[in-house]
Amino acid sequence: MQRLGICPNAYYNYRKHRKADYYAQKEKVKEQIEEIYHSHNGVDGYRSMTVYLERRGYSYSQTTIHKYMNGELGLHSIVRPKRPGTKPGKPHKVFDNKLNQDFHADKPNQKWCTDFTYLFLRNGDVRYNCAIIDLYGK
Repeated sequence: MQRLGICPNAYYNYRKHRKADYYAQKEKVKEQIEEIYHSHNGVDGYRSMTVYLERRGYSYSQTTIHKYMNGELGLHSIVRPKRPGTKPGKPHKVFDNKLNQDFHADKPNQKWCTDFTYLFLRNGDVRYNCAIIDLYGK
């Protein structure tokens, strides 16, 4: 310590307290996590907690937030029960598979294929595109 011109006690105090800012920031983040968790009644998990923290100016990975929530704070998200699903009913009408992966047609108007595509526009409108093709011209 003589080379640095400081007493040994000052050097070791520096070594001991050099992570003080890190620990202070970590405590702030943990306080924010607890505040968000309790204000949302414990529903949010670490993924949505990461988004809420980013909105408040704290940028941490999902892994770190998961470690803080589950490991250090003991906060676990409430798993909501799933809604009972619908049981599949009987199909209205079942058609025979006439093509059986044979897409070759010997004459026009023998085999046709259709496809419906939903187009979701930016303004919220939905458009439908129906393509019809005769397999003979393929």
